[in-house]
Amino acid sequence: MSKRDLKKYLAELNKEQLEEQIIELYEKFSAVKVYYNFVFNPKEETLLQECKLKISHEYYPAKKPGRRSKPKMRRSVAQKYIKHFILLGVDPFIIADVMLYNIEIAQTFSSENVIKQELFFKSMFNSFEQAVIFLIANGILNDFKTRIIAIHNQTIKQKWHIEPEFNAVVERFEY
Repeated sequence: MSKRDLKKYLAELNKEQLEEQIIELYEKFSAVKVYYNFVFNPKEETLLQECKLKISHEYYPAKKPGRRSKPKMRRSVAQKYIKHFILLGVDPFIIADVMLYNIEIAQTFSSENVIKQELFFKSMFNSFEQAVIFLIANGILNDFKTRIIAIHNQTIKQKWHIEPEFNAVVERFEY
């Protein structure tokens, strides 16, 4: 069904029928429920803190008695939150904060541990590039410039072999 057909169909319904359909959607589909819960009670700060905690546990897992927890270092955890936040229409400043936090926590972990997986560095570069593109697209690059440069400086300090790629991204917006 096209959007035009849907509009035509909805125009034919009365208010009660529309309300019934929305309630049915709310009950059947969790995505609709999540959306309406966010729209009517955003609590963006709570979402942000919850998100940052989950991301940090990827690198610094919570200790469980009698078990040694290994860091998983999955970029996908942050990516799922970012995608979810974009779908909900969360403030771009919060989304940008999550994007940069993901890289910063990974760099903190990297400064304390030797990382041999090439994929880790490539993944962090992809996150960095994606964050810069998002910041430019939303016109908020200047608000986060110091964090972007700090991330780049960490790649230099930690001698990441893919630092030239980070440098190329930073050079694009510095001049």
